[in-house]
Amino acid sequence: MDEPFSISVIFGGSGYTFEGRLVTVGYTHKFCMVINGMEVIYEPDEERNYRTILNEADQAKLRDVDRELIKAVGDKIQSIQ
Repeated sequence: MDEPFSISVIFGGSGYTFEGRLVTVGYTHKFCMVINGMEVIYEPDEERNYRTILNEADQAKLRDVDRELIKAVGDKIQSIQ
């Protein structure tokens, strides 16, 4: 089941809003966010912290996206939990 939502993040003195969806898979979940046209997946690890997963095709686009922005979105997701 996918639950769409948007998340707002303040980064570098500017506000950003990203669209995403919550995907439930078995006993766990993932947040699938679209950041600058690239799908970034955040999923909980064994310690219930969120790790970032990129598919291989999007890894080439990573240089066009600030890694700190991806981390800021993950921190925002972590703070909601």
